[in-house]
Amino acid sequence: MKKLFYLAAAAMTMIACSQPTTTTETETQEKVEIVKTMTLHSQKIERQIAISTNLQGYETVNIAPSVTGKIEHIFVEVGDKMRKGQDIVRMDQTQYKTSKLTMSNLEIEKRRMDALIESGSVSQQAYDQMKLSYDQMKENIEFLETNTYVKAPFNGVISAKNYEDGELYAGQPIAVITQVDKLKALIAVPETYVPRVKEGLKLTVKTDIYPDKEFPAFIEVVYPTIDASSHTFQCKIQIPNAKNLLRPGMYVTTTLGLGTENAIIVPYQSVEKLVGANDRYVFLNKDGRAQRVGVKLGQRFGENVEIIAPEIVDGAEYVYVGQHRLVDGVKLNIVE
Repeated sequence: MKKLFYLAAAAMTMIACSQPTTTTETETQEKVEIVKTMTLHSQKIERQIAISTNLQGYETVNIAPSVTGKIEHIFVEVGDKMRKGQDIVRMDQTQYKTSKLTMSNLEIEKRRMDALIESGSVSQQAYDQMKLSYDQMKENIEFLETNTYVKAPFNGVISAKNYEDGELYAGQPIAVITQVDKLKALIAVPETYVPRVKEGLKLTVKTDIYPDKEFPAFIEVVYPTIDASSHTFQCKIQIPNAKNLLRPGMYVTTTLGLGTENAIIVPYQSVEKLVGANDRYVFLNKDGRAQRVGVKLGQRFGENVEIIAPEIVDGAEYVYVGQHRLVDGVKLNIVE
């Protein structure tokens, strides 16, 4: 019986092997993504760029006399408001007073020599030597006076004081005066805007400290070179500050108005961001398939944003719904 069973099994195996193999071919269906699209149209925008910076006093001067010595008296404290020409510090007066006495004697000698040279009673050489001594002492007196009685070079506020009365001045500034009735700041402007940024261009300054206020300013100096690493150029701006609401060191945002131009604006949420990088991209409908396009973001307008790329042109069909699921080249099913 076993022998018959094995013979039957072998026969069935041979029959099966002799028949051609038939496989059911399953067609792999192509993936289709459902999306919504919009036709892109350029529109007029008011071109503005916002650049953050820190404010500085328009002028800051270290009060540091050119002669070392004892400090007799400091007339100011930190925070004091100063007028131009107001006393800040008086240094030791010994050298200045000694030079003044010498100058008095030279003045007497000069008057005597003036009379003698007119009458021919003294040689021109002797007169010239006396005149030279007189002129040198006069210059020395002016130098000592400036550096003994140190005055404010402009209207400002005392922002630092490093000594007290009676201490020996030895290099470190005695005080620092900062001009605050007008301020300055440096901003780095992208090189794209070189043709549009000129001296005198008006702009506004805002700070979170005064959220409802805008402070007028203008570009005072446009630097002539461009930084090759950042592709920006610097501008010095001036900010009037008569009410002293702004302070040196404040963090502010400056907004430059650069006229009107055409741009393509799309919903901000429709722009994709590459994970782990700051690269941005969008999708267009290209003959029924998704075309991935890298873009740069321009100016922001609330919930919308400007996008920039060679492929982003009038008439392009832009995917604004369903773009999160797309990959480059996938087939699209466009719905209303």
